[in-house]
Amino acid sequence: MLIPVSGLFRIDPENGALVVLGWQIWFADFFLISGLWITILSGLVALYSVAGTVFCGWACPQNTSAEWANYMTRKLLGKRAEVSLDGESAKIAVAKNTAINWILLGLSFLGAAMFFALLPLLYFYPPDVVWSFIAFKNDPRLAGSLHWIYFVWVLIILLDIAVLRHFWCRFACVYKIWQHSFKTEQTLHVLYDASRASECEKCNYCVTTCFIELDPRKTEIYDSCINCGDCIDACNNLQAKKGKTGLLKFEIGQREKRKLRQFRDNSMSLLSRMRWTTPFALIGLTLLTWGIWTYQPYHLSVGYLQTEHNQSAREYRVEVTSKRYRPTELSVSVEGIPQ
Repeated sequence: MLIPVSGLFRIDPENGALVVLGWQIWFADFFLISGLWITILSGLVALYSVAGTVFCGWACPQNTSAEWANYMTRKLLGKRAEVSLDGESAKIAVAKNTAINWILLGLSFLGAAMFFALLPLLYFYPPDVVWSFIAFKNDPRLAGSLHWIYFVWVLIILLDIAVLRHFWCRFACVYKIWQHSFKTEQTLHVLYDASRASECEKCNYCVTTCFIELDPRKTEIYDSCINCGDCIDACNNLQAKKGKTGLLKFEIGQREKRKLRQFRDNSMSLLSRMRWTTPFALIGLTLLTWGIWTYQPYHLSVGYLQTEHNQSAREYRVEVTSKRYRPTELSVSVEGIPQ
């Protein structure tokens, strides 16, 4: 939400441009567009190869909304009232199975869906236009069918919050697969201290905490773990009652610990990743720098204009377009055109 509201980034469909910090970037600004995307992609590849699927665990709006929906469900219907598409019915607490709790849960989901459905609008319209949409004010910049589009988005998000939730993360998210493609043995993962296995023989607290339904004690390179850290927190909280540290922690490097060569192996692994991502990042930064240096804040076009009264006579049309969203004074002089 803060990204479009702050003006950091949004899309201007009317002018067919990206807007960064109040400046229009047209697709004709080739070096700026190409450099920006190559730099971003290079940084993401380096991040995911080192830290794994951290976006899913720490920044994904789908995961965040699902966690919030689970929290509200447990708060209003009981600690075991989990929504699942596996065929198991939710175990609702008898004391909380009341009409008022169901109504409050439904209203909270509807309010969240109406709020989240506004966020895409902020990426295509300025905040003042979105406010006109919310307040039902007439604004020529608003599309005529926008209320219907908003209504459809509310229904989709409501279905997602109320039913799908983490099902999408587990089975349908394509972006998670893209992150997985850069994982290796050295990528950030959950490490289990097998030397203390006797302390958790009959404990499955970390397993029940994981919404991906993994056993954090047996993670693999290409499993579905999103590095959210819930299992680590659960184990730490449980062991803290005994005055001990948890048996799970985040680790970068070989899954089998080699104390003498661990630092060297991790360093070499990091350098190997940088060796093939750095050239692309440098190319992107070079294009981006050149694009910023040669960026033109105004666009000038000149063309012939034939009149209806005299087809042989030619007039010229001069169009000047500003790439800023504020009034600007320009002085234009024309030379070399016959009178």
